[in-house]
Amino acid sequence: MGRILVVEDDESLRRVTHAQLERRGHETFVAVDVAQALDVLRREPVDLVLSDLNLPDASGVDLLKQVRIEYPETDVIIITAYGTVETAVEAIKCGAYDYITKPVHPDELEAIVNRALERHRLVEEVRTLRGAIDRKFGFENIIGSSGTLMHVLDSAASVAHTDATVLILGETGTGKELLAKAIHANSSRRQRPFVIISCGSIPRELLESELFGHIKGSFTGAYSHKKGKVELADGGTVFLDEIGEMPIDLQVRVLRLVQEHEIEKIGAANSQKVNVRIIAATHRNLESRVAEGLFREDLFYRLSVVPIELPPLRERKGDIPTLVEEFLERAKRKYNKPTMYLPAMLMPYFAGYRWPGNLRELENLVERIVLLTHTDELTVANLPDALRAGRNVVEVPRLPAEAEGLSLEAVERELIVQALRKFNWNKTQAARHLDVSRKTLMYRIAKYGIEKDTASNQPNQEGRSRAGEA
Repeated sequence: MGRILVVEDDESLRRVTHAQLERRGHETFVAVDVAQALDVLRREPVDLVLSDLNLPDASGVDLLKQVRIEYPETDVIIITAYGTVETAVEAIKCGAYDYITKPVHPDELEAIVNRALERHRLVEEVRTLRGAIDRKFGFENIIGSSGTLMHVLDSAASVAHTDATVLILGETGTGKELLAKAIHANSSRRQRPFVIISCGSIPRELLESELFGHIKGSFTGAYSHKKGKVELADGGTVFLDEIGEMPIDLQVRVLRLVQEHEIEKIGAANSQKVNVRIIAATHRNLESRVAEGLFREDLFYRLSVVPIELPPLRERKGDIPTLVEEFLERAKRKYNKPTMYLPAMLMPYFAGYRWPGNLRELENLVERIVLLTHTDELTVANLPDALRAGRNVVEVPRLPAEAEGLSLEAVERELIVQALRKFNWNKTQAARHLDVSRKTLMYRIAKYGIEKDTASNQPNQEGRSRAGEA
C-alpha cells in the first residue's frame, strides 16, 4: 500500500479516483491545482503523485518538474485526455513514471499504480541493500560447536520464523549483529531490508531524524522530506544496536514503534503505520540502567520478549581453534598469502588468553599477525606479548585434604566456593574471577546446592542429586 496524492480540478473525477484508491487500501490526499499540490507535499511525504495534465494555475508537467527537483524519490503519473497524448509523452521525457488516458478505467488505474509503487519499493530496497557488504547471514556462518553456543543458536532458530521482538545480550565483540542478521535471514522477511541503527554512534541531535525521518522545513537544514531508517525497513527487520545507549527522551518514541508499529516524522501532523520486526542488542545490563533511571522499564519489558544471551569467548574455549583457523584463512585470502600456516603447537597460546574483546579482538589479532608476518610458518615470535604472557595462566584451586578420588564435580564446586569466599560472596565479582557469566555461576551454585552457611561442607543430598542429574 502507498501514500498517493491525486491532483485533479474536476470534482467528480477527483472524488471517484480518491474513492477507488482508498478502497484498495492506499492513503490518499487530494489537491485541485499545482499550488495546493505543493502545499500537500510540503506537509505530507507521498510515494506517488497522480496529476491531471491540465490544471487551473499551471500544467501537470510544471508540477512534475517541481516534484523532480524537490522530491526526487516521488514518482509522478500524468492523467491526460486522448487528444493530448503527445504532450504526455513529453512528460515521460521530463521524468514522469507513466501516463494514463481519460476516461480512466478502475482496473487500469490499479495496475499502473501498483507498478509504480512496486518500482518505488524496489528502488528503496536496492538503496538499502547497497549499504550491505554481504547478505548471506545464515546460522551456518556463526562459527563454533560449544554447548553454550549451540543453545543460543537453537533459541535463535526457534524464534527466527516468528515476528517476536528479540533482545540480544552480550559483551562487545561477541557477534550480536551477526546473530541478528542470521535471525533475519532465516525469517519470512528475508527478502526485505535488514536495516541497522547504531544507537550509540549517531549524535543525539541526529538520531531522531535518522530513525523516523523528517518533513521538509521542520528544522533548519531540512531542505526536503527524508525517510527514516525505520520506514526504509518496511516489511523487513530493524536492528537497534546498542539500544542501552539511546537517550531516554527518545525511548518513548521507540516504545511506540515496538508497541503500536507506528512512527511520526519530525514535523509531521500525523503518525503512520510501519510493518517491521524489531531486534535490539546491548552490552549493557538494562535492568541496572532501569534502576538508575537511564532506561524505561516499559521499553525494557517490551524489548525482552525473547532475550538471547551470547556467551563471551572465554566461555567457548573449545571453539577457539576452529575460529583461529577460519580467521586465518580469511586473512590469507585477503593478503594473498596462501602458503602461510599456523603450527598446532601455537594453539595453546590462543586458548590461554582471556579475550576481553571476544570474537572481534581474535579476528583483528589474527589478521594483524598475517599482515605483519613475512614467512610461511608462524612462530611464537609472531604472537603479541599478551598471548605469550597469557598461556596457561590459571589459578589452581586449593582442594581439601581428602582430595584423592574427588570427582570433577567436587573440584568444580570447591573452586566456586573459594571464589565466593574470596569476594565475600559477591557473585558478580566471583563470576568475573572465574571467567564465566553471572548466569552460569548462579546455575552452578544451584546445581551443587551451595549455600553461604554450608559452603565448607560437601554438597548436601539435594546438591548431590542435582549434580547427578546434570
